[in-house]
Amino acid sequence: MRGMFAESMTIGDAIAWGTSLLDESDAIPAGRSRADATLLLRHVLGIPHAEMYAYRERPLSALQTEAFNAQIQQRLRGVPLQYITGEQEFFGLPFHVTPDVLIPRPETEHLVEAAISRLKDLPAARIADVGTGSGAIAVALAHSLSQAEIVALDICLAALAVAAQNAQMNRVANRIRFIESDLLAAVVDETFDAIVSNPPYIALAERKTLPIEVREHEPEQALFAGATGLELYRRLIPAAHPLLVSGGWLMMEIGHGQRDAVRALLQDADWDGVEFLTDLQRIPRVALARKR
Repeated sequence: MRGMFAESMTIGDAIAWGTSLLDESDAIPAGRSRADATLLLRHVLGIPHAEMYAYRERPLSALQTEAFNAQIQQRLRGVPLQYITGEQEFFGLPFHVTPDVLIPRPETEHLVEAAISRLKDLPAARIADVGTGSGAIAVALAHSLSQAEIVALDICLAALAVAAQNAQMNRVANRIRFIESDLLAAVVDETFDAIVSNPPYIALAERKTLPIEVREHEPEQALFAGATGLELYRRLIPAAHPLLVSGGWLMMEIGHGQRDAVRALLQDADWDGVEFLTDLQRIPRVALARKR
């Protein structure tokens, strides 16, 4: 089966064929080929993981075979699995993703957890999610904070459409407003108990160091922030301060090695303390600043 597409395949044949092709691709992370092929076939067939192995001799229909081949070809070009399947889980919730939005990542769950822990006792917390993308942060917060009122902001209308779809799918659309905005520009007449954001924070010079599936397929405006990766922080921090109530929180995801630079930017406003939370690899990942 290696490298050869057959019009008639069983489940076992298809997994072996897909794995052999992905093994030869530089776009696929080492050791991922079989898992990726299996996940894509599961998506085509719509069956549980266990059934894939219990019925390895089950033949695929012609339509299933063609669909699987098409998805393998996408993966060979480095298209992320999440864009092929249109699915990604975040904070235990299902999300629809397209190439218009950044794929939600586990590291961002630390930001959501930090917000929940600081806002859970505040009735009807008012939250702004800046650069909402897929809506992952806004939807997760609305799901966990049942009385919170959230405004989800993004400069990209296509991203806002995806976020609105995810809010509807997770049954929190009635508590989230979706607004086209460059950072906080559209809500300067409002105040918030918390402003949260996972902004672009990768320096343009780092582009070539990123995996193919990231640098060639995820939206550039959701990844890169100028020569140093700090451009959005430089704009967001001073814009957020006047919109927070006294005691309100600014909470931001930050990139590897950016703690000291972000701390310096936060010294330019009247904050009642600044702290950083680490991720599971002990990398500073979340910056927290509270307004006096």
